[in-house]
Amino acid sequence: MSVPLESAPHLLAALVDLPFREGYVSSIVYVSLYVSVIAVTLSTLVSIPVAIAMGFRDFRGKQFVKSVINTGMGFPSVVVGLAVLFLVSNQGPLGPLELVFTKQAMIISQFVLATPPITAISLAAIAGVDETVRDAARTLGGTRLDVALVVLKEARYGIATAILAGFGRAISEVGSVLIVGGNITSADGVSKTRTLTTAIQLEARQGQYETAMILGGVLLVLVLAVNAIVVRLGDQGVGR
Repeated sequence: MSVPLESAPHLLAALVDLPFREGYVSSIVYVSLYVSVIAVTLSTLVSIPVAIAMGFRDFRGKQFVKSVINTGMGFPSVVVGLAVLFLVSNQGPLGPLELVFTKQAMIISQFVLATPPITAISLAAIAGVDETVRDAARTLGGTRLDVALVVLKEARYGIATAILAGFGRAISEVGSVLIVGGNITSADGVSKTRTLTTAIQLEARQGQYETAMILGGVLLVLVLAVNAIVVRLGDQGVGR
């Protein structure tokens, strides 16, 4: 039975006796998941088609595009945060939308950070499929779409790894979400734009190391749970 995204933080917080005011942990877990899942989902919808197009076609400038994508994997997060902050600031092109210090701005920054690794790793997985697989599909009378589907099936674990890498970078991000989100909570302690990583940084800076370790454990459990879910879905796909 699946658990709604909104309910997961409350269930997680209920399992552990945490030294926080009520609603604090569940709210930052929810913000972390909300921002990261949406950013990675959008990134996947962009990255996988790009990787497929590049993996099945040769075109002028392909190596340059690959170099740009690979370079993007090393983008400094604070630089991305500054660029997004300028984009959504009052003087920026998205200024009228009033996205400064909102979850939407955090999603944009995480999207920028997650897209290069998902694209690059997916492309490597597709390109790494043995040419004999494609030849066999063509020999059996497969259309271009059939060949592509066969190759994608062979590359499924690499693509799943790419998505996990993108999610890992998104949910563990500190610098850019701190810049564009502001690490804000309401007066009653409920998170507006505070995530697990920014909360860990704040607690550690204040000398609350035990609290920071607890939040770090929660973050680790979330990452492991998402990894397990993706692997399980991949195994189910193989069994069909």
